[in-house]
Amino acid sequence: MATMKAEDRESSAGASPISRRDVLSSALGLSAATLASSALPTAALAQAPGAGPATGALPVKTGPNPGAWVVLLGTRGGPGIDLAHPQTSAAVVVDGRPYLVDCGYGALRQLVASNVGFQQINTVFFTHLHNDHTGDFASLLSYQWTSGKSTPTDAYGPYGTGKLVEGALAFFRANLEIRTTDEGRTVDADKIFHGHDITASATPVPVFKDDRVTVTAAENTHYPERSKAKMPHRSLALRFETKNRTIVFSGDTTYSPNVVNLARNADLFFCEIIDATVLEQMLARAKQDAAEGVQVSIARHVAETHSSPTDVARMASEANVKTVVLYHQVPGNPGTPGYPVTSFTDAVRKGFSGEVIVGQELMVL
Repeated sequence: MATMKAEDRESSAGASPISRRDVLSSALGLSAATLASSALPTAALAQAPGAGPATGALPVKTGPNPGAWVVLLGTRGGPGIDLAHPQTSAAVVVDGRPYLVDCGYGALRQLVASNVGFQQINTVFFTHLHNDHTGDFASLLSYQWTSGKSTPTDAYGPYGTGKLVEGALAFFRANLEIRTTDEGRTVDADKIFHGHDITASATPVPVFKDDRVTVTAAENTHYPERSKAKMPHRSLALRFETKNRTIVFSGDTTYSPNVVNLARNADLFFCEIIDATVLEQMLARAKQDAAEGVQVSIARHVAETHSSPTDVARMASEANVKTVVLYHQVPGNPGTPGYPVTSFTDAVRKGFSGEVIVGQELMVL
């Protein structure tokens, strides 16, 4: 599979520079007419129904480019704010129709930067409801409404997703009331934004299907049994099947037989990863906490419910996937641009013979 990095680059000597927008536009098959819309003032774009340079100017049924692409919007793991790396989010674009997978802080801006756009996002999937996966969701819905969206946006995720949508609506309720009264807006946000709770299951369960994609889900191992016994919340892995590619997102998880089963023979396996030294540090801290009588801690959560490079390699190898893409990354020196990615790739390749790619923001795969 061709892989393209959406970085500024130059072609061969003497050629004109190729911009990030050019690369993403080429990958997603955008027309010249569509790109022309990006020259409009931001305010004009925001108010145009269906605005968004990736698909907004093209008929939904035809789309700009056949095939399934994944645009990485954010790759940072964890709830911290990192100026270099937005939190976890990705867009699966199938024949020009985008489906959003998680919506961490920075996702809304990245949707615009990537040319996917936000106004034509009709379907959102959540692997789980930690805030590094939901941080921009209320803003997404708010700006969809403000920008004139009148068609539904449906969110699918584990227990609590319906309440998440209700909470998002409450977040921008004042904005709705003010603009409805003062600007004469007529779209009822309560009627177009919907949340759907997915039942977590050890075996893959179909959760969504339309004319371009079938999505199945299985519970992963991000929440330990001791926690699940005290709460209804669950964490999921997701499988997207299209006519020409199968794409799987592990979600946050440690090694999971359920994820292996779900990812069987996938073309692209997007898997979280945490640096092995960080895991060792968290495990040592968790043991110290336990010795002091603290049984539930952040350190124990991190140490026991995330994937080491060895875990990633094991799942990818057992599932016989073609390509592993590392996302939701927690490196040994988080927050530092240009951290050595070989600490990830070399470790994964020890147990997996397929292609290993370290995901980067605005990378198209």
